[in-house]
Amino acid sequence: MMQISPELAQKRDRLLETLRGYGTCAVAFSGGLDSTVLAKAAELALGEQAVAVTGYSQSMAAGELEECAELARHIGIRLETVPTDELSIAAYRANGPDRCYHCKQEVFARVEEVAKRLGLAVVADGSNHDDQSDYRPGLRVLRERNVRSPLAECGLRKAELRELAAAWGLPVADKPATPCLSSRIAYGQEVTPERLRMIDAAERFLRERGFRPLRVRYHQGDMARIEVPAEQLGRFAEADFRCAVTEHFRSLGFKYIALDLEGFRSGSMNAVLTG
Repeated sequence: MMQISPELAQKRDRLLETLRGYGTCAVAFSGGLDSTVLAKAAELALGEQAVAVTGYSQSMAAGELEECAELARHIGIRLETVPTDELSIAAYRANGPDRCYHCKQEVFARVEEVAKRLGLAVVADGSNHDDQSDYRPGLRVLRERNVRSPLAECGLRKAELRELAAAWGLPVADKPATPCLSSRIAYGQEVTPERLRMIDAAERFLRERGFRPLRVRYHQGDMARIEVPAEQLGRFAEADFRCAVTEHFRSLGFKYIALDLEGFRSGSMNAVLTG
């Protein structure tokens, strides 16, 4: 096992002890870095008394549910999957800045149902210490529903979670953030199944051509705004490639295709928020 710093080892041990104190635990599991580290820690601390729970819906990109299943097998933790129906919530579809709040309410209601059915005492999520300073309206749901966030409670930051993932041999140590597809839709533009499918197919097209990380943002008027790493912007200057992108995106339903010259920026949609 890879060596970690004494400070991180202390936080790791505190995390495992915290989880042991739960007795039994349902881990809200998205397959991202944070929830994967938490699921591994829960498996180490609680063994069969820990269960990973993944909610899935049309806002999940193609292939992510399968990735969650593979990660759970790698960790050795039981996985339960449950459908969620955030698109039935009018406030979620309206896509205001609090969209994530309504999503988390639905997701954790379903996770709690699984925990109750299996007799699990605690529901835990993978929020980390750094999330406390970011714009995350979903965090309010954790307080309202008494969901525990042991990574944050133990002071674990994103960089430390990457280090711990590498030490535990988890294949997500360098995985970029993978927020839901709805986060690509500009605030105020309705979240619809059709728009989610357009975004998913467009990102899959670019991902298959080597772009990582990337985002295809949906804006008013069926406009796609493409974000890729700045060092890869030059590929769009190639006439054949640019034409192929334009043709494919239009076949998906986009009327306008724009390239963001600032390059990939996680959470760029929040730039319009003030106050």
